[in-house]
Amino acid sequence: MNLKATTKTETNKYELEIEIPAVDFNKALDEVYKAESKKIQIPGFRKGKAPKTFIEKYYGENVFFEGAVDKLYRPALMDAIDASGLEVISVGQADITEVSKENGVQLKVVVVVKPEITIDGYKGIEATQPKVEVTDEDVSAELVKVQDRNSRMVTVDNRAALTGDTTVIDFEGFCDGVAFDGGKGEGFELSLGSGQFIPGFEDQIVGHEIGEEFDIQVKFPEEYQAEELKGKDATFKIKLHEIKRKELPVLDDEFAKDVSEFDTLDEYKNSLREKLTNDRTKSAEAEVENQILETLIGLVEGEIPDEMYENEVEESINNFAYRLQSQGLNLETYLKYTGMDVEALKEQFKPQSEKQVKLRLALEKIAALEGLEPTEEEINEEYEKIAKMYEMEADKVKNIVAEVQVKGDLQSQKAVDFVKANAVIKTEE
Repeated sequence: MNLKATTKTETNKYELEIEIPAVDFNKALDEVYKAESKKIQIPGFRKGKAPKTFIEKYYGENVFFEGAVDKLYRPALMDAIDASGLEVISVGQADITEVSKENGVQLKVVVVVKPEITIDGYKGIEATQPKVEVTDEDVSAELVKVQDRNSRMVTVDNRAALTGDTTVIDFEGFCDGVAFDGGKGEGFELSLGSGQFIPGFEDQIVGHEIGEEFDIQVKFPEEYQAEELKGKDATFKIKLHEIKRKELPVLDDEFAKDVSEFDTLDEYKNSLREKLTNDRTKSAEAEVENQILETLIGLVEGEIPDEMYENEVEESINNFAYRLQSQGLNLETYLKYTGMDVEALKEQFKPQSEKQVKLRLALEKIAALEGLEPTEEEINEEYEKIAKMYEMEADKVKNIVAEVQVKGDLQSQKAVDFVKANAVIKTEE
């Protein structure tokens, strides 16, 4: 395979003229004949036994041409791209200009290459870091969450139901005296005040006691999902079986011992304050980084090919489909549930994908301008991290994840660190 010429046709596009020598083409013809002849029946020969010359005479000399070209195309294209020295991101349709046993194959392919961008002003980017503050009220609110997670439900039998209680009920709904589909339940746990049922339903259970049977009157909202019930008056027959309330643990030293490694409540509160401070500090730092990267994206100058954005969108959709699959759902089902099609999903991913492309190009350019290169030691350490994450041996990871990918990721992170180190960061007043 030979690269005859490389011609720039427009910004980020080149035409490659590729030649596949006759000797390689004829060899491929013989290989295709051996694979396909078993299926061919020629009068006077047993099926699969006709010589190549007879088959070509019977069906035409070019009977095996398409198979031979298909066999040779990808290796020839890869060799040509390597020879061109271009960083190709997308390949267009091949235009075959000649194909014959005597001269081999001549073809032209248009390829799209990674764009050359410029970026100025990446040093001295301004960002504002949110103020990190943790108040006593914040600690108390966090403590209440822990208290709630460690609560238990206890049965109440000495009073009527109150808002905030959980009741166990049987119910059946009627419109104009006729029971309707989906309006019946038995042993249903309903938290009063949760808004789980239509307005007015839960409020009318408040005040009733265990064992009572009673009716409640409600009106379905005009925007209710069931068409036949929209705006309708309804009566629900209720039987109240059980009332339960949430019992919270006492906030004392014993509580601290139960939920943490600390012996006193004060020590536990201090640990919550420290955790909240650390979490909010990380969040503030992440906010600063987001501001810097958003600014960086806006500094990118250059003509970026649509193919690059399209590739990123496809990659995003593939990753999304993989995440759905891990949750037991496929993309087709998701689209059906959401009423979307693939094109609508692509539009949804497009803005973020465009940002990702620009950011990646920006970081690559900065790494090149500043000579940011990961060391061999850093590359090996990254492989070790990946191996530990997936509980694999580092050598096996190296066979799966190409070094150029690991090196690229490390370069990008170095570029991020460089830009952050040279940014002007102010703390929020």
